[in-house]
Amino acid sequence: VSISVRTSARHLCCDPRVRFVRLCLPSFIDNAPPDRARFNTEMAAIAFAASPVVGTKLATRNPRVSRRTRAAPTTRAAASTTTKSISQTFVDLKKRNQCAFVPFICAGDPNLDATEKAVRILDDAGADIIELGVPYSDPLADGPTIQASATRALASGTTLQQVIDLVARLTPTVKAPIVLFTYYNPIYQRGFERFVSEIAAAGAKGLLVPDIPLEETKELSKICTKNGIDLVLLSTPTTPIDRMAKIADASNGFIYLVSVTGVTGARSGVESRVEELVKKLKTVTDKPVCVGFGISEEAQARQVVQWGADGVIVGSALVKALGESGSPEKGLEALQKLAVELRRGSNRDGAKEVGASGGGFFANLFGKK
Repeated sequence: VSISVRTSARHLCCDPRVRFVRLCLPSFIDNAPPDRARFNTEMAAIAFAASPVVGTKLATRNPRVSRRTRAAPTTRAAASTTTKSISQTFVDLKKRNQCAFVPFICAGDPNLDATEKAVRILDDAGADIIELGVPYSDPLADGPTIQASATRALASGTTLQQVIDLVARLTPTVKAPIVLFTYYNPIYQRGFERFVSEIAAAGAKGLLVPDIPLEETKELSKICTKNGIDLVLLSTPTTPIDRMAKIADASNGFIYLVSVTGVTGARSGVESRVEELVKKLKTVTDKPVCVGFGISEEAQARQVVQWGADGVIVGSALVKALGESGSPEKGLEALQKLAVELRRGSNRDGAKEVGASGGGFFANLFGKK
């Protein structure tokens, strides 16, 4: 027996996930801990009333099948890959006095085949780390562009399992380590141990969960460490210095510095306070600091590098190029062009450029020499 749970406008107002968003959104913006009792109560409600993604099948117990006879879950063999860890990637970048280019795209938009090609294009264009988003129906940290991308991916039938399978296909031949970007509910529904062990077996190197507050990361962090996954945490413009230090201490791989008080999305310029935020964060940690939210152009990337960031994260601009160009082929071509520009903007003066400018894979894809 299975139940298909969907979110629709006519019952959204009473969906417990809405209560969860209302509970956690202030915490995301100012990085303050939520009321723990309310948080636990809401999470219990969500577990029963919401699926990880729209249309996901939730298995229910069949009374005719006992625990002894129920089939064990299939275990995927670990991916045979030589992809470096996130930490080693930054060690190597530091030796070359280079800044990391970290692109983000949403899996399944416009389709999974295009996503697979897009990841290879980004890798070929010189991405140092690639964030791959799991499409989710209630992306509270994301602006209109990524929300629309996730909606298209879900409409095309993309599931969490398909994304994990995609990672397993990519990691044996992609140089850049892959960080999965997903909201908390899909992890909670699948179970911490199962989720982390499966993404590790698929070859992922990192995990980013934007809606889990620092105080709730301990259990997940332990499981990630055990499986060789770096759990990346976020710091925001409103994070107090003492809390910033705690976030930096708990984060692995790098610290994601949110450049704005708000959601993701391309902006006309990067706020000047980012320079101060980078310096402030570097007074409490020697871990790499990557800046994201609002960066969409080569000049903006170059500015962030000059302000001392160790990495430049770009999402919405690349997502729009890939998903809103009229066709998958045009989207891939637009993605490649923008990725090359952003890679160039992410280079430090005097640093050796990393990766190709689109050549091999892209030329083969479109039959170009």
